[in-house]
Amino acid sequence: MPVDPHVLAAFTVSTIVALVTPGPDMLFVLGCGMRGGARAGLLATLGVITGDALYIAAAAAGLAALLTAFPVVFTVLRIAGAAYLIYLGVQMIRNRKSSQAGNPVAGGMSGRRAFLNGVVSSMANPQTLAFMVAFLPQFVDPTAGPVWLQFAILGGVLIVLEFLADGTVGVLAGRIGGWLRGREAVRRRMDAATGSVFIGLGVTLAAER
Repeated sequence: MPVDPHVLAAFTVSTIVALVTPGPDMLFVLGCGMRGGARAGLLATLGVITGDALYIAAAAAGLAALLTAFPVVFTVLRIAGAAYLIYLGVQMIRNRKSSQAGNPVAGGMSGRRAFLNGVVSSMANPQTLAFMVAFLPQFVDPTAGPVWLQFAILGGVLIVLEFLADGTVGVLAGRIGGWLRGREAVRRRMDAATGSVFIGLGVTLAAER
């Protein structure tokens, strides 16, 4: 086996500890679930892990080190992603009174948008790249087998665990949000709160160094 079972166990435990700590991705998925329902929360999770998978592939191919040498690329990506999240948050707050109270789709977030926004949120977060570059190689042993295969195995474990953690949050948020969306006053406050979360994530992302 390319990855020693003891190393794999240590990696799994370390990943679980990292994932259960609320971070930008989990908050993003939470907001999508509250806004668009369980399906949107689940698709937002798929978007986030798609972005993570691309970073894992880049790390395995050695591209991460190359791109890290040119931080201007990630600075532009980070600012663009932050601006997009802030835009989404502002739109949610501005349009919170125009959606139909009894319609869980109106004023919500489509599954397609949730997925695409999840990819943007993940790819625009420099912490994701830093995590992949700094964390994964610690569990890779060049003498144990093909490095790319070890990255694939460890990355696959990370993706599955992240899907379980963030997906659960997204579905639960969607269930609760679906119940709340039927109540006009609560729905407006929920939209405002979700928009504020997105704006906060955008501001935090823009302030990253």
